[in-house]
Amino acid sequence: MKWVTYEAGDGVRTGVLDGESVRGLAAGTTLEGLLARGVLTEAGEDARRAPAEVRGLAEVRLLAPLRRPPSVRDGLCFLDHLRGCYRALGRSTELAEVWSQSPAFYFANADAIVGPHDDVPISPGSAMFDLELEVGAVIGRGGRDLHPQRAEEHIAGFTLYNDWTARDHQVVDMAQGIGMAKSKDGAITLGPALVTVDELEPYRRDGRLALELSATVNGEELTRGTLDRMDWTFGELLAYISRGTDLTPGAVIGSGTVPGGCLLEHVDTPELGEFSRWLQPGDVVSLRGNGLGETRQTVTKGDDVIPLR
Repeated sequence: MKWVTYEAGDGVRTGVLDGESVRGLAAGTTLEGLLARGVLTEAGEDARRAPAEVRGLAEVRLLAPLRRPPSVRDGLCFLDHLRGCYRALGRSTELAEVWSQSPAFYFANADAIVGPHDDVPISPGSAMFDLELEVGAVIGRGGRDLHPQRAEEHIAGFTLYNDWTARDHQVVDMAQGIGMAKSKDGAITLGPALVTVDELEPYRRDGRLALELSATVNGEELTRGTLDRMDWTFGELLAYISRGTDLTPGAVIGSGTVPGGCLLEHVDTPELGEFSRWLQPGDVVSLRGNGLGETRQTVTKGDDVIPLR
């Protein structure tokens, strides 16, 4: 099933895609609620059999499938992305041993979720705004201390994930050394749908999802890659994240950036601020994924910074 959250003039609704139509459930139903109650499959069958409403896809505005997930974490599972960033920054691409000992992740801002076609304002004060092509896994069945070989059984489905980043703010975050802050606080795109695991089985190869993923800026392709090139699998990432803590239904876990899937990896100037391709108001960013659909968003001018003192 492909689950969507949408608005068609009379409030936010949840439903499943059926070709070029949306079969909606009763008002007040949310994907977060269905996942928390463990009734996603039954609700999908209800939507197909006896929907509360049926709308043409062209009639609705798609929102993020999960507008306020209980938590969002973003991993770094493609190590070639890190090597690409190091290369652009003039650093050695040889990675420290710690990167092969456990997958890295950080806690992201669940209040910053935006939909697949929403405009995205540049983070206040940023002159180096960037995109990141990722896939988000959505937890369907909670758990704790998951086994890496079985952890993927807890995933309900997947969605495209754009981890918008203010690179100049990230320099400050990294200098302070206590984690990502204002660099990752502006927006996270999810959508256009939450695609259940069974729907994506045709794309599985050698036991791993081999979804082809791509990103474009103003129609120019930035990168193309496949999900099965992750150095750390989702199973390993979920096992690590759940070590000693509860992973709850509806939680979103990002894959990390597909190699080449951010502008930082394409920097070709001695100084970051001299790079001419940072996102500007009016730029159109699109992510695509086999089976997952497409996001298409316009970057807009951000708010001015209010001085602290």
